[in-house]
Amino acid sequence: MIISASRRTDIPAFYSDWFFNRLQEGFILVPNPFNPKRISQVTLHPNVVDCIVCWTKNPFPILNRLDRLQDYNYYFQFTLNSYGQDIEKKVPSLIKRIETFKHLSDKIGPDKVIWRYDPILTNNRFNTDFHKEAFAKIVSELNGYTERCMLGFIDHYSYIRKEMELLGINPLTMEEIREMALSFKESVHNTSIHLDTCTVKVNLSDLKIPSGMCIDIDLVERIVGHKIKAKKDSNQRDVCRCIESIDIGMYASCFHDCNYCYAIRNQKDLHSNARLHDKNSPLLIGNLQGDEIIKKREMKSLKDDHPSLF
Repeated sequence: MIISASRRTDIPAFYSDWFFNRLQEGFILVPNPFNPKRISQVTLHPNVVDCIVCWTKNPFPILNRLDRLQDYNYYFQFTLNSYGQDIEKKVPSLIKRIETFKHLSDKIGPDKVIWRYDPILTNNRFNTDFHKEAFAKIVSELNGYTERCMLGFIDHYSYIRKEMELLGINPLTMEEIREMALSFKESVHNTSIHLDTCTVKVNLSDLKIPSGMCIDIDLVERIVGHKIKAKKDSNQRDVCRCIESIDIGMYASCFHDCNYCYAIRNQKDLHSNARLHDKNSPLLIGNLQGDEIIKKREMKSLKDDHPSLF
């Protein structure tokens, strides 16, 4: 199985102590997002965990503890934008994050650190010219430190539309998307970086920018060194091409305070969850109260029975 850590929150940035405690104990409890009293018990034993995908804007807190992942295969999806505190209020400075990106790449290899330029949004300040210039500058810094950049374009979920409107952020036009994409493609020309789009929602295949997979079967097989049998993740949107994984995060628990965040609907929930976190609990947020229904999830490796690829 593949562990997603996590689309719902930034575990490397805020919950690394808890995460390593869970790995040591060998299991985790994951509530159903729609019914938190129904909980899955997920084993984290290396024999069944084929790969861990870490999603983060700031892995600095775990850089010096990566040795604790030595029994696991893993890679990082590292989001790196240039918005600053106007949009991403509590994210470290771009300079600091680029330093962290390079440090991480030096430790684990550029093939295991995927750069996410995501979400791409525009208003009067962050227009297409801003993105073209910002992207080119980041490319110049990350060349040789990553092999792939995932391009993600803003989704205007109903519950964040008001926030977007207050910032003058409107849905992107295809003209804007293609203008930026052509510039991005020129920026990565003759570099180590290959461009993909996140999801098939925006089709740029005519520009030779394919729709990629964030949880990518080819990359997982290369890292694991073995063929795997995996289907599309049915828990993700139809436009998502990612293969199946188990997400171990919880919503309303990330403290980067990004205006575009889809994972936090109510700031009160975030503040409440911050008080409830216990690094020694099997739950990311809170502790068991005794009235939960806990079901052990059936786990197995996705490796097939054929010889290794390598």
